Amino acid sequence: MTAAGITARYTGHRKLLVLGALPVAGYAAWGIAHLAASAGAVDGRPYDMSVAWPASFLLLWWMPLAWFERPVRVPPGRRGQLAALRVTVQVPVYNEDPEALRACLRSVLAQSRRVNRVRVVDDGSADRVTGEPITYDEVRREFEAQAAVRGIETTWVRTENRGKRFAQMRVLAEDDGDIFLTLDSDSVLDRHAVREGLAPFADPRVQSVAGHVLVLNRTANLLTRMTCLVYVPFTRGLRSAQSVLRSVTMNSGALAFYRADVVRRAAGAYENERFRGRPMQMNDDSMLTFYALLAGRTVHQPSSLVFTLAPERLDHYAKQQLRWMRGITVRHLWWLRYLPLTGVVFWTTVAEYLHLLLALAIPIVLVADPACRAHLGELSVAAAQIGLAMNYLMALRLFTVRRSDESTGARLLLFALAPLASVWRLLVLRPLYLYAVLTCWRVNRWGTRGGVEVSLTASA
Repeated sequence: MTAAGITARYTGHRKLLVLGALPVAGYAAWGIAHLAASAGAVDGRPYDMSVAWPASFLLLWWMPLAWFERPVRVPPGRRGQLAALRVTVQVPVYNEDPEALRACLRSVLAQSRRVNRVRVVDDGSADRVTGEPITYDEVRREFEAQAAVRGIETTWVRTENRGKRFAQMRVLAEDDGDIFLTLDSDSVLDRHAVREGLAPFADPRVQSVAGHVLVLNRTANLLTRMTCLVYVPFTRGLRSAQSVLRSVTMNSGALAFYRADVVRRAAGAYENERFRGRPMQMNDDSMLTFYALLAGRTVHQPSSLVFTLAPERLDHYAKQQLRWMRGITVRHLWWLRYLPLTGVVFWTTVAEYLHLLLALAIPIVLVADPACRAHLGELSVAAAQIGLAMNYLMALRLFTVRRSDESTGARLLLFALAPLASVWRLLVLRPLYLYAVLTCWRVNRWGTRGGVEVSLTASA
């Protein structure tokens, strides 16, 4: 139960949804064949369009693979081992809404699998206008009193503002826990999030586990509803497919679990990462995941659920996305440079850039080539049919989670509006991503707020 009274559970519905996906996938396959035939009718081209354009859709390798993801269940013989793990939760705080922080900490204390220690670090929160410190005295008193009743150790420190990574390592570098759980201060955990998130660690090869992120303020406005749709291809698509391959590349700051040794070994390098001579503070979660990838397997646990506040204003949304995209661009370079040439991550990264290149180059070539322009209408219709099918295939993943604040009718409506998310990606996120790639060296610290951006009270 969240502060807003919302509950959720991962249902999967794998067999039912796969059956539903079959006709849509058949329609997509028909569209690809039709596109190839239409492209093959174009004469006088300096390239083979019949291969290039359909291949740009087939590079979405993760879409079918995501359906093979299932929650990890603990073998009976390993339950005692997991129960003995010491779990430390780290919550970095910077200009957070007090009610959101209160809900976050309450959800940690209410876990069905009790955590051992909670370490809160206030990274110099201050009012953007007056510069006066923002204090959370009432939240802290309540939290520490409730933790004491439950026998959970707590620490709460305030530091000068140096960025999220320094706030994390301020307490984790010397912590003696077995598992570190990193949590954003606006995240609200499902009651069983910790229990479910620990399950994959029954395999000693697993070094990190990504939680399953849901939008808490889903009904706040049109932007937050759209965010629910835009999140799906990554949180329930790409990340799920990567988990099947045991190679998740980016955990979310909303909820992630790490073997503590991975984080402790990174102390010093992690908070002092540099790119083009500048301090790199953004995309901290993907950097910790990168360290975990170097050490072993990284997975996603779809039944470890967490709610997080999404931006409710376009300016906040744009800053958040730009920060993420710049960080991802830098991380791509790290994967290509440091991960093995024979590994999954290297080649899926190559596939991602190849897909982007084809998506940009093919429309330009079609318009520039007179022979192609003669068939442009037919080619565009076929491509639109494939795009429609692909969007609905991705949107089917909406039905893998059931929320108490979302009726079946609401989910069906959101599913029906899936093509709007495609338009949003094309007209808003794609140009923003290209700008982020070209300006990726403009790194900063927290990057999204000089004060409270999203209030839990206003969103409730």
